[in-house]
Amino acid sequence: MIVPASRLLRWTALVVVPLATVIGMLPTTALEAGVLLLGFVAFTAADAWRGRLAFAGVSVKAPPLVRLSMGKPGSFELRVRGFPQGKRLRLGLDFPPALSGSQADIWAQLPVGVQESVLDWPCIGTRRGSHRLQQCRLEWMSPWSFWAVRRVVPLEAEFRVFPDLHADRKSLAPFLLRRTVTGMHVRRQIGKGREFEKLREYIPGDGYEDIHWKATARRGHPITKVFQIERNQELYVVLDASRLSGRPVGETGQKLADSPASGEAEHPPPAVLERYISAALVLGLAAEKQGDSFGLVAFSSRIQRFLRAAGGKRHFGRCRDALYTLETEPLAPDFEELSTSLRLRLRRRALLIFLTDLSDPVLAEHFLRDIELIRRRHLVVVNMLRPSGVQPLFSDPNVKSSDELYEALGGHLRWHKLRELEKQFRRRGMRFSLLDHENLSLQLTAQYLEVKQGQRL
Repeated sequence: MIVPASRLLRWTALVVVPLATVIGMLPTTALEAGVLLLGFVAFTAADAWRGRLAFAGVSVKAPPLVRLSMGKPGSFELRVRGFPQGKRLRLGLDFPPALSGSQADIWAQLPVGVQESVLDWPCIGTRRGSHRLQQCRLEWMSPWSFWAVRRVVPLEAEFRVFPDLHADRKSLAPFLLRRTVTGMHVRRQIGKGREFEKLREYIPGDGYEDIHWKATARRGHPITKVFQIERNQELYVVLDASRLSGRPVGETGQKLADSPASGEAEHPPPAVLERYISAALVLGLAAEKQGDSFGLVAFSSRIQRFLRAAGGKRHFGRCRDALYTLETEPLAPDFEELSTSLRLRLRRRALLIFLTDLSDPVLAEHFLRDIELIRRRHLVVVNMLRPSGVQPLFSDPNVKSSDELYEALGGHLRWHKLRELEKQFRRRGMRFSLLDHENLSLQLTAQYLEVKQGQRL
């Protein structure tokens, strides 16, 4: 594609307009003026032809895979080769909606003696997931700068935008610094342990419940069982990716600028699923530091993701790759399918931390009914993000009008129903908690460490 440059427009005004005026007003000089006019047209046409041929071999390459953290500035290298040395080339990228570049275009110039130009292009990922960059737009000037020649070249670049865990990891720094299975313990272990280690001779003071009666009968004197603290426990985070996880965590957005009168558009609050994913990954880091195995389960009307519990940085990378493309499905969760699948796949007793929404009484009833399949074998902890305004009456001292009072009363009734649901979970030997989305990662990690400290597994 060729478009006229500003220089061509200026020369057209200086050459074509006067010559056309001369032809119209002085017929005797029409032949000479016509020859000059045709010469100018031929000159500009030749310039256009040379401009098309000058950059015929230009090629642009981007890295096949670029990893970004959501909301954090990043960059990638763009390699351009095949255009004449000393010439300038303008590049523009068609970023997908989930990506944005701080620069609309970049001018590149190939120095003398260099075959390839490397450009560092800044960008930022605004939405989690996998996004592709498929084309690059080029523009260069013809040799006499009468024309701007434009061309589109294909690109093959995948951008993977992962959740930003920096803020959550910073708040959990005391839990992520040291392991607790060797050396000094971050927190004291309660109890004598549940994992069988060995048999030894009876020592006065040993409890009768620790005596191994069969070994005592065989050897003719008391034999005691010795237990140790479990070194490797299994932890699974079960994420609800059904329709309710697509709701925003808050009711108001945050402005781009500090001043509300700046006229900037408001950012919508993140979805509940985004907080689930970030908290799950941070909890995986905490489990790795504690020496435990970490696994993932994501479900809606079916099992969407399942990663068996394991440890190590490579396994954490697999967990991150499994979750960064997880999306909400506009379907109701199937707790029966989930419980059946977990019962068949998990053979060893594990800690199951559910992140779901049970504000709907029908869903809560189905969950309590279907969780019976696994609650006796595994330790179940159920968590739900606290809905906005759900709190006991008179908890908010800023209620000033009758409308706010009725809203507070409605929040108290919803809080009371969730308290009744918590009692039903407690009677079945499970734990149900309302967590704050700002401190979700911190509260989940505290739950996990409390279970580990009390050796409830």
